[in-house]
Amino acid sequence: MQKNNELSGVKEIARRANVSIATVDRVIHNRTGVSAKTKEKIEAIIKEMDYKPNLLARSLASRKVFRFAVLIPRESAETEYWKAPLEGINRAWTEIRMYGIEVVFFHYELNDRQTFNNEANKILKDSFHGILLAPSFISEALEFFYKCEAKKIKCVFINSDISNVSPLSYIGPDLFQSGKLAGNLSKYLIPDGGNILIFNVSRELGAEHHLLKKATGFKSYFEENKSSSTVNMLTVHRTDYDSVMAELAAYLKDNTVDLLFVTNSRVSTVAKYFEANNITNIKLIGYDYLTRNIEYLEKGIIDFLICQKPIEQGYKGLLTLYDYFVESEKIDKVQLMPIDILTKENYKYYKN
Repeated sequence: MQKNNELSGVKEIARRANVSIATVDRVIHNRTGVSAKTKEKIEAIIKEMDYKPNLLARSLASRKVFRFAVLIPRESAETEYWKAPLEGINRAWTEIRMYGIEVVFFHYELNDRQTFNNEANKILKDSFHGILLAPSFISEALEFFYKCEAKKIKCVFINSDISNVSPLSYIGPDLFQSGKLAGNLSKYLIPDGGNILIFNVSRELGAEHHLLKKATGFKSYFEENKSSSTVNMLTVHRTDYDSVMAELAAYLKDNTVDLLFVTNSRVSTVAKYFEANNITNIKLIGYDYLTRNIEYLEKGIIDFLICQKPIEQGYKGLLTLYDYFVESEKIDKVQLMPIDILTKENYKYYKN
Protein backbone atom coordinates (compact mmCIF):
# COMPACT_ATOMS: atom_id res chain seq x y z
CA MET A 1 0.00 0.00 0.00
CA GLN A 2 1.09 3.56 -0.67
CA LYS A 3 1.20 6.52 1.71
CA ASN A 4 -2.26 7.90 2.43
CA ASN A 5 -3.69 4.61 1.17
CA GLU A 6 -3.30 5.79 -2.44
CA LEU A 7 -1.98 3.67 -5.25
CA SER A 8 0.17 5.26 -7.93
CA GLY A 9 0.91 4.99 -11.60
CA VAL A 10 -0.33 2.09 -13.65
CA LYS A 11 -1.95 0.35 -10.68
CA GLU A 12 -4.03 3.40 -9.82
CA ILE A 13 -5.14 3.78 -13.43
CA ALA A 14 -6.10 0.09 -13.49
CA ARG A 15 -8.03 0.47 -10.23
CA ARG A 16 -9.98 3.49 -11.44
CA ALA A 17 -10.77 1.89 -14.79
CA ASN A 18 -11.56 -1.48 -13.18
CA VAL A 19 -9.21 -3.30 -15.56
CA SER A 20 -5.96 -5.24 -15.21
CA ILE A 21 -2.50 -3.69 -15.13
CA ALA A 22 -1.77 -5.50 -18.39
CA THR A 23 -4.70 -3.72 -20.10
CA VAL A 24 -3.41 -0.32 -18.98
CA ASP A 25 0.05 -1.21 -20.23
CA ARG A 26 -1.35 -2.08 -23.67
CA VAL A 27 -3.00 1.31 -23.91
CA ILE A 28 0.11 3.18 -22.72
CA HIS A 29 2.24 1.42 -25.33
CA ASN A 30 -0.45 1.57 -28.02
CA ARG A 31 -0.72 -2.20 -28.39
CA THR A 32 -3.75 -4.06 -29.70
CA GLY A 33 -6.20 -6.15 -27.69
CA VAL A 34 -8.20 -3.41 -25.95
CA SER A 35 -11.69 -2.34 -26.98
CA ALA A 36 -12.20 1.24 -28.17
CA LYS A 37 -14.49 2.00 -25.22
CA THR A 38 -12.02 0.69 -22.63
CA LYS A 39 -9.12 2.46 -24.32
CA GLU A 40 -11.03 5.75 -24.27
CA LYS A 41 -11.80 5.31 -20.58
CA ILE A 42 -8.17 4.56 -19.69
CA GLU A 43 -6.85 7.46 -21.77
CA ALA A 44 -9.26 9.82 -19.97
CA ILE A 45 -7.95 8.66 -16.59
CA ILE A 46 -4.34 9.02 -17.75
CA LYS A 47 -5.08 12.59 -18.83
CA GLU A 48 -6.91 13.36 -15.58
CA MET A 49 -3.98 12.06 -13.52
CA ASP A 50 -1.42 13.72 -15.81
CA TYR A 51 0.36 10.38 -15.71
CA LYS A 52 3.78 10.03 -17.33
CA PRO A 53 5.15 6.49 -17.75
CA ASN A 54 8.18 5.76 -15.60
CA LEU A 55 10.55 5.08 -18.46
CA LEU A 56 13.48 4.44 -16.12
CA ALA A 57 11.61 1.68 -14.30
CA ARG A 58 10.55 0.22 -17.64
CA SER A 59 14.13 0.26 -18.82
CA LEU A 60 15.45 -1.37 -15.68
CA ALA A 61 12.74 -4.01 -15.82
CA SER A 62 13.52 -4.77 -19.45
CA ARG A 63 17.20 -5.35 -18.68
CA LYS A 64 16.90 -7.32 -15.46
CA VAL A 65 14.93 -10.48 -14.82
CA PHE A 66 13.59 -10.90 -11.29
CA ARG A 67 13.08 -14.52 -10.26
CA PHE A 68 10.45 -15.39 -7.68
CA ALA A 69 9.76 -18.82 -6.20
CA VAL A 70 6.32 -19.89 -5.00
CA LEU A 71 6.25 -22.56 -2.28
CA ILE A 72 2.70 -23.56 -1.38
CA PRO A 73 0.81 -26.82 -0.75
CA ARG A 74 -0.47 -28.87 -3.65
CA GLU A 75 -4.22 -29.14 -4.16
CA SER A 76 -5.28 -32.55 -2.83
CA ALA A 77 -8.22 -34.93 -2.91
CA GLU A 78 -8.94 -33.94 0.71
CA THR A 79 -9.15 -30.19 0.07
CA GLU A 80 -9.21 -27.99 -3.02
CA TYR A 81 -8.28 -24.92 -0.99
CA TRP A 82 -4.87 -24.33 -2.54
CA LYS A 83 -6.34 -24.07 -5.99
CA ALA A 84 -7.57 -20.58 -5.00
CA PRO A 85 -4.25 -18.90 -4.01
CA LEU A 86 -2.65 -20.47 -7.08
CA GLU A 87 -5.30 -18.83 -9.25
CA GLY A 88 -4.50 -15.46 -7.71
CA ILE A 89 -0.76 -15.93 -8.19
CA ASN A 90 -1.20 -16.82 -11.85
CA ARG A 91 -3.50 -13.84 -12.35
CA ALA A 92 -0.87 -11.50 -10.92
CA TRP A 93 1.89 -13.09 -12.99
CA THR A 94 -0.13 -12.53 -16.16
CA GLU A 95 -0.14 -8.82 -15.36
CA ILE A 96 3.54 -8.38 -14.45
CA ARG A 97 5.49 -10.94 -16.47
CA MET A 98 6.14 -8.32 -19.17
CA TYR A 99 8.30 -6.42 -16.66
CA GLY A 100 10.96 -9.09 -16.49
CA ILE A 101 9.35 -11.35 -13.88
CA GLU A 102 10.01 -15.08 -13.81
CA VAL A 103 7.97 -17.24 -11.43
CA VAL A 104 8.86 -20.85 -10.60
CA PHE A 105 6.36 -23.00 -8.71
CA PHE A 106 7.22 -25.54 -6.03
CA HIS A 107 4.48 -27.59 -4.35
CA TYR A 108 4.58 -29.72 -1.23
CA GLU A 109 2.10 -32.20 0.24
CA LEU A 110 0.14 -30.98 3.27
CA ASN A 111 0.39 -34.42 4.84
CA ASP A 112 4.13 -34.82 4.36
CA ARG A 113 6.62 -32.37 5.88
CA GLN A 114 9.53 -34.03 4.05
CA THR A 115 8.09 -32.85 0.75
CA PHE A 116 8.33 -29.30 2.10
CA ASN A 117 12.01 -29.80 2.89
CA ASN A 118 12.66 -31.31 -0.53
CA GLU A 119 11.10 -28.38 -2.37
CA ALA A 120 12.72 -25.82 -0.05
CA ASN A 121 16.15 -27.31 -0.75
CA LYS A 122 15.53 -27.04 -4.49
CA ILE A 123 14.83 -23.34 -4.05
CA LEU A 124 17.96 -22.78 -1.96
CA LYS A 125 20.14 -24.51 -4.57
CA ASP A 126 18.80 -22.17 -7.25
CA SER A 127 18.90 -18.38 -7.46
CA PHE A 128 15.84 -16.31 -6.53
CA HIS A 129 15.24 -12.72 -5.48
CA GLY A 130 12.02 -13.39 -3.56
CA ILE A 131 9.82 -16.21 -2.32
CA LEU A 132 6.07 -16.42 -1.80
CA LEU A 133 5.64 -18.92 1.02
CA ALA A 134 2.75 -20.65 2.77
CA PRO A 135 4.43 -21.78 6.03
CA SER A 136 2.26 -24.79 6.92
CA PHE A 137 5.06 -26.68 8.71
CA ILE A 138 6.27 -24.23 11.31
CA SER A 139 9.70 -25.60 12.31
CA GLU A 140 10.64 -26.42 8.71
CA ALA A 141 9.37 -23.06 7.47
CA LEU A 142 11.37 -21.27 10.18
CA GLU A 143 14.57 -23.05 9.20
CA PHE A 144 13.92 -22.27 5.53
CA PHE A 145 13.15 -18.63 6.33
CA TYR A 146 16.44 -18.14 8.20
CA LYS A 147 18.38 -19.71 5.33
CA CYS A 148 16.63 -17.35 2.93
CA GLU A 149 17.56 -14.40 5.14
CA ALA A 150 21.19 -15.50 5.11
CA LYS A 151 21.10 -15.52 1.30
CA LYS A 152 19.30 -12.12 1.32
CA ILE A 153 16.19 -13.60 -0.29
CA LYS A 154 13.00 -11.74 0.61
CA CYS A 155 10.00 -13.81 1.79
CA VAL A 156 6.31 -12.99 1.70
CA PHE A 157 4.02 -15.22 3.80
CA ILE A 158 0.44 -15.98 2.80
CA ASN A 159 -2.44 -17.74 4.60
CA SER A 160 -0.65 -18.12 7.95
CA ASP A 161 2.12 -16.31 9.78
CA ILE A 162 4.84 -17.27 12.25
CA SER A 163 5.39 -15.39 15.50
CA ASN A 164 8.66 -13.56 16.15
CA VAL A 165 9.92 -13.48 12.57
CA SER A 166 9.80 -10.59 10.15
CA PRO A 167 9.16 -11.46 6.50
CA LEU A 168 8.87 -8.73 3.89
CA SER A 169 5.11 -8.98 4.43
CA TYR A 170 2.39 -11.27 5.79
CA ILE A 171 -0.77 -11.41 3.68
CA GLY A 172 -3.66 -13.32 5.19
CA PRO A 173 -6.20 -13.37 8.00
CA ASP A 174 -5.78 -12.42 11.62
CA LEU A 175 -6.06 -16.05 12.72
CA PHE A 176 -6.90 -15.29 16.35
CA GLN A 177 -9.67 -12.86 15.39
CA SER A 178 -10.95 -15.32 12.81
CA GLY A 179 -11.45 -17.92 15.52
CA LYS A 180 -12.95 -15.33 17.83
CA LEU A 181 -15.48 -14.44 15.15
CA ALA A 182 -16.51 -18.09 14.95
CA GLY A 183 -17.10 -18.01 18.70
CA ASN A 184 -19.30 -14.95 18.29
CA LEU A 185 -21.30 -16.69 15.55
CA SER A 186 -21.96 -19.59 17.90
CA LYS A 187 -24.28 -17.53 20.08
CA TYR A 188 -26.66 -17.17 17.14
CA LEU A 189 -26.88 -20.95 16.71
CA ILE A 190 -27.11 -22.37 20.23
CA PRO A 191 -28.07 -20.95 23.65
CA ASP A 192 -25.45 -20.21 26.28
CA GLY A 193 -24.55 -23.30 28.27
CA GLY A 194 -24.33 -25.59 25.25
CA ASN A 195 -21.67 -28.17 24.46
CA ILE A 196 -19.19 -27.13 21.77
CA LEU A 197 -16.45 -29.10 20.03
CA ILE A 198 -13.47 -27.52 18.27
CA PHE A 199 -12.45 -30.02 15.59
CA ASN A 200 -8.94 -29.90 14.09
CA VAL A 201 -8.08 -32.08 11.10
CA SER A 202 -4.34 -31.93 10.45
CA ARG A 203 -1.40 -34.31 10.49
CA GLU A 204 0.79 -31.56 11.88
CA LEU A 205 -0.31 -29.41 14.81
CA GLY A 206 2.58 -27.75 16.62
CA ALA A 207 2.06 -24.97 19.14
CA GLU A 208 2.37 -22.30 16.43
CA HIS A 209 0.04 -23.99 13.96
CA HIS A 210 -2.55 -21.71 12.38
CA LEU A 211 -5.43 -24.04 13.39
CA LEU A 212 -4.51 -23.70 17.04
CA LYS A 213 -4.40 -19.90 16.71
CA LYS A 214 -7.99 -20.06 15.48
CA ALA A 215 -8.93 -22.41 18.31
CA THR A 216 -7.38 -20.06 20.86
CA GLY A 217 -9.35 -17.13 19.44
CA PHE A 218 -12.54 -19.21 19.52
CA LYS A 219 -12.12 -20.13 23.18
CA SER A 220 -11.21 -16.57 24.12
CA TYR A 221 -14.65 -15.37 22.99
CA PHE A 222 -16.37 -17.57 25.57
CA GLU A 223 -13.87 -16.69 28.29
CA GLU A 224 -14.22 -12.94 27.72
CA ASN A 225 -18.01 -13.16 27.72
CA LYS A 226 -18.08 -15.41 30.80
CA SER A 227 -20.09 -17.99 28.91
CA SER A 228 -21.32 -21.11 30.67
CA SER A 229 -20.89 -23.16 27.49
CA THR A 230 -18.48 -26.08 27.58
CA VAL A 231 -15.78 -25.92 24.90
CA ASN A 232 -13.73 -29.05 24.19
CA MET A 233 -11.24 -29.81 21.43
CA LEU A 234 -10.58 -32.90 19.35
CA THR A 235 -7.63 -33.19 16.97
CA VAL A 236 -7.46 -35.87 14.29
CA HIS A 237 -4.03 -36.53 12.78
CA ARG A 238 -5.06 -39.09 10.18
CA THR A 239 -6.83 -36.99 7.58
CA ASP A 240 -8.50 -39.50 5.25
CA TYR A 241 -12.30 -39.56 5.44
CA ASP A 242 -12.65 -42.96 7.14
CA SER A 243 -10.14 -42.12 9.88
CA VAL A 244 -11.61 -38.67 10.52
CA MET A 245 -15.14 -40.02 10.77
CA ALA A 246 -14.15 -42.97 12.96
CA GLU A 247 -12.68 -40.60 15.56
CA LEU A 248 -15.57 -38.17 15.32
CA ALA A 249 -18.13 -40.96 15.61
CA ALA A 250 -16.38 -42.31 18.71
CA TYR A 251 -16.44 -38.85 20.30
CA LEU A 252 -20.10 -38.22 19.48
CA LYS A 253 -21.04 -41.62 20.90
CA ASP A 254 -19.73 -40.66 24.35
CA ASN A 255 -20.30 -36.89 24.37
CA THR A 256 -23.15 -34.48 23.70
CA VAL A 257 -22.30 -31.84 21.09
CA ASP A 258 -24.58 -28.94 20.18
CA LEU A 259 -22.15 -27.11 17.90
CA LEU A 260 -19.05 -28.21 16.04
CA PHE A 261 -16.38 -25.74 14.86
CA VAL A 262 -14.03 -27.08 12.17
CA THR A 263 -10.88 -24.96 12.10
CA ASN A 264 -10.07 -25.38 8.40
CA SER A 265 -11.58 -26.00 4.98
CA ARG A 266 -12.31 -29.69 5.67
CA VAL A 267 -15.71 -28.85 7.15
CA SER A 268 -17.32 -30.59 4.15
CA THR A 269 -15.92 -33.88 5.46
CA VAL A 270 -17.93 -33.45 8.66
CA ALA A 271 -20.98 -32.26 6.70
CA LYS A 272 -20.80 -35.38 4.54
CA TYR A 273 -20.81 -37.52 7.69
CA PHE A 274 -23.75 -35.58 9.15
CA GLU A 275 -25.74 -36.07 5.96
CA ALA A 276 -24.93 -39.78 5.68
CA ASN A 277 -25.97 -40.40 9.29
CA ASN A 278 -28.94 -38.00 9.34
CA ILE A 279 -27.42 -35.86 12.09
CA THR A 280 -29.49 -32.69 12.23
CA ASN A 281 -29.13 -31.59 15.85
CA ILE A 282 -25.53 -30.31 15.67
CA LYS A 283 -24.77 -26.86 14.29
CA LEU A 284 -21.72 -26.60 12.06
CA ILE A 285 -19.23 -23.78 11.38
CA GLY A 286 -16.15 -24.04 9.16
CA TYR A 287 -13.95 -22.31 6.63
CA ASP A 288 -13.63 -21.43 2.97
CA TYR A 289 -15.57 -20.90 -0.21
CA LEU A 290 -14.96 -24.30 -1.82
CA THR A 291 -17.26 -26.28 -4.09
CA ARG A 292 -18.00 -29.06 -1.60
CA ASN A 293 -18.41 -26.64 1.30
CA ILE A 294 -20.88 -24.54 -0.66
CA GLU A 295 -22.93 -27.62 -1.52
CA TYR A 296 -23.44 -28.37 2.17
CA LEU A 297 -23.98 -24.71 3.02
CA GLU A 298 -26.78 -24.60 0.46
CA LYS A 299 -28.33 -27.73 1.99
CA GLY A 300 -28.29 -26.12 5.43
CA ILE A 301 -25.92 -28.72 6.90
CA ILE A 302 -23.17 -26.12 7.27
CA ASP A 303 -24.55 -23.05 9.05
CA PHE A 304 -21.72 -20.57 8.54
CA LEU A 305 -18.58 -20.47 6.41
CA ILE A 306 -15.80 -18.05 7.28
CA CYS A 307 -13.83 -16.92 4.23
CA GLN A 308 -10.59 -14.97 3.92
CA LYS A 309 -10.03 -14.21 0.22
CA PRO A 310 -7.45 -16.89 -0.74
CA ILE A 311 -7.38 -15.80 -4.40
CA GLU A 312 -6.58 -12.26 -3.33
CA GLN A 313 -3.92 -13.53 -0.93
CA GLY A 314 -2.08 -15.18 -3.81
CA TYR A 315 -2.59 -12.18 -6.08
CA LYS A 316 -1.38 -9.62 -3.54
CA GLY A 317 1.47 -11.89 -2.47
CA LEU A 318 3.13 -11.93 -5.88
CA LEU A 319 2.39 -8.25 -6.52
CA THR A 320 4.05 -7.41 -3.20
CA LEU A 321 7.29 -8.97 -4.42
CA TYR A 322 6.90 -7.09 -7.70
CA ASP A 323 6.26 -3.79 -5.91
CA TYR A 324 9.35 -4.24 -3.78
CA PHE A 325 11.81 -5.28 -6.47
CA VAL A 326 10.55 -3.52 -9.60
CA GLU A 327 8.69 -0.46 -8.30
CA SER A 328 10.91 -0.02 -5.18
CA GLU A 329 7.82 0.65 -3.11
CA LYS A 330 7.58 0.66 0.66
CA ILE A 331 5.83 -2.55 1.71
CA ASP A 332 3.39 -2.93 4.60
CA LYS A 333 4.65 -5.61 6.99
CA VAL A 334 1.11 -6.90 7.51
CA GLN A 335 -1.69 -6.92 4.94
CA LEU A 336 -4.72 -8.45 6.64
CA MET A 337 -7.52 -10.01 4.64
CA PRO A 338 -11.18 -9.41 5.51
CA ILE A 339 -12.92 -12.07 7.60
CA ASP A 340 -16.16 -12.71 5.71
CA ILE A 341 -19.22 -14.65 6.86
CA LEU A 342 -21.15 -16.70 4.32
CA THR A 343 -24.59 -18.24 4.69
CA LYS A 344 -26.82 -20.04 2.22
CA GLU A 345 -28.60 -16.72 1.68
CA ASN A 346 -25.58 -14.66 0.59
CA TYR A 347 -22.88 -16.99 -0.81
CA LYS A 348 -23.96 -16.47 -4.45
CA TYR A 349 -22.88 -12.83 -4.24
CA TYR A 350 -19.41 -13.53 -2.85
CA LYS A 351 -16.12 -13.34 -4.72
CA ASN A 352 -13.34 -15.48 -3.30
